[in-house]
Amino acid sequence: MAARPPGATHFDVFGLPRAYDVDVPALEKQYRELSLQLHPDRFAQAEARERRLSLEQTTALNEAYKTLKDATKRAFYLLKVHGVDLEREDAGAQKEMPLEFLEEVMELREALDEAMEAKDLEKARKMATDVEGRRKAALQEAVDTLRTLEQGPPVESSVKKASHALGRVRYFTRFLEQVEAFEEEMLA
Repeated sequence: MAARPPGATHFDVFGLPRAYDVDVPALEKQYRELSLQLHPDRFAQAEARERRLSLEQTTALNEAYKTLKDATKRAFYLLKVHGVDLEREDAGAQKEMPLEFLEEVMELREALDEAMEAKDLEKARKMATDVEGRRKAALQEAVDTLRTLEQGPPVESSVKKASHALGRVRYFTRFLEQVEAFEEEMLA
């Protein structure tokens, strides 16, 4: 059993080319096969080093699978491969979001806060419907840009464009989570 080489990506774990488009049924099949090969139970009688390596590889396999099977997580991961990690709270890309967008987010938050204070669930739901459409559009913009990035050498403007689009996805997702929590609270 060989250790995962340093710098290996989630795509490398499955022997896939680095790309946004992934054949998810084939990924699931390969995941099941690799899981059986690497499962720690198969190494229960092996040396401690082999057991530890099996556990590490199983953990890496599970993380890679969870990331690659989910379209949104896969987009964020591809951006990370290009050097921008939006999952970090201190990510510089978040600070570089266009000012107009940040102002728009503030207005959306204020409107949602008002709806929540007024216990106006219908208004919050209408806002969520609008924001979900904008989240989908931002994700599609990011995906299109990431597909372009994977076809040639990285272009800084494309990385920035994908970063801004996924930054919007992240903000919109948080907004939708807040509406969902408000809805649960109102219906409890």
